[in-house]
Amino acid sequence: MPLYREEGVVLRTQKLGEADRIVTLLTRGRGLLRAAAKGVRRTSSKFGARLEPFMVADLQLFEGRTLDTITQASTLGAYGPHISGDYDRYRAGSVMVETAERLSEGGPAPEQYRLLIGALRTLAQAQIPPALVRDGYLLRAMAAAGWAPGFDACVRCGAPGPHTLVVVQLGGVVCEDCKVPGAPRLDPGSVRLLAALLAGDWDAAAESTERERTEAAGITAAYTQWHLERGLRSLSTR
Repeated sequence: MPLYREEGVVLRTQKLGEADRIVTLLTRGRGLLRAAAKGVRRTSSKFGARLEPFMVADLQLFEGRTLDTITQASTLGAYGPHISGDYDRYRAGSVMVETAERLSEGGPAPEQYRLLIGALRTLAQAQIPPALVRDGYLLRAMAAAGWAPGFDACVRCGAPGPHTLVVVQLGGVVCEDCKVPGAPRLDPGSVRLLAALLAGDWDAAAESTERERTEAAGITAAYTQWHLERGLRSLSTR
């Protein structure tokens, strides 16, 4: 059973037996990985705290027949305590790691890995409201997966904006000629906020109003879940 090293962020954990855990990680080189961590629930464990959700670690593992085992872990990003210690940051982080897991199911996903690490770092720093960090991550993660939304020109005919009608199923804003029944009309500032979040323009995003953030969050949640083709459990508890 050969040893190997990998860098990964902990997405979630579940109990295994009396003292062990199964750790689900998004790794830099192998994509999603489920591995056993022996004895980490004991108070004497040397690396249990390094394998909590939102932590980034350099790992040594050995391959098993059905499940690999983590034998060493050293911390690369101690984001867990800063995120889990605040309810709003924890809720935002939970949405982010669930989305990362869904988007990385097909194999190695280095861009998704980099996006998640950057977003968790920003969330842990607590300089930006958690909901903005969450929505910015979701939009950019969907773009990295090949579903980039459009918030400038009409996504159906290409007519230059600004436009305020959004059709999630079509991928963004539409003009008056291309509108479909039931398409929501947003405040112009909400559309600008969506564009800023997609671009990672935090200065522009920080100038948004509460109403604009609420509208943008609704569109972001709908867009993400439409393309994932199923709901996100963590979004239902926002």
